[in-house]
Amino acid sequence: MPRPVKWRKVCCMPEYNRFGPKGIRNMDSEIIEMTVDEYETIRLMDQEKMTQEECANAMGVARTTVQSIYVSARNKIAQMLVFGLDMHIQGGEVRLSEESERKCSCRSDSEDCGGRRKRMQREKEQK
Repeated sequence: MPRPVKWRKVCCMPEYNRFGPKGIRNMDSEIIEMTVDEYETIRLMDQEKMTQEECANAMGVARTTVQSIYVSARNKIAQMLVFGLDMHIQGGEVRLSEESERKCSCRSDSEDCGGRRKRMQREKEQK
């Protein structure tokens, strides 16, 4: 009997989910598929500066699971940059965190959840 799925908590779905080189698109080139949980580990550890342990607690999984997800995500980002490939973020074993659990810089007007991004954008436009 297979193991039951352990859903990974994410703060929000990515606002932007397609990335690639600007300019000529090769329709035959490989598209790298990054899962939403891989995106979330990059966001939490690299953007929010969380440790693996803090990231694991936020996502509701073991630290070793976060480490594995993070290594996979970094490898995919490296392939995209080095080889000029397109990347699409979708899927994965994820569920959105409850509103009360969210403390992130994703997409809302609150300072805890995206307000920082909007404030930075406004400041940039004023310059």
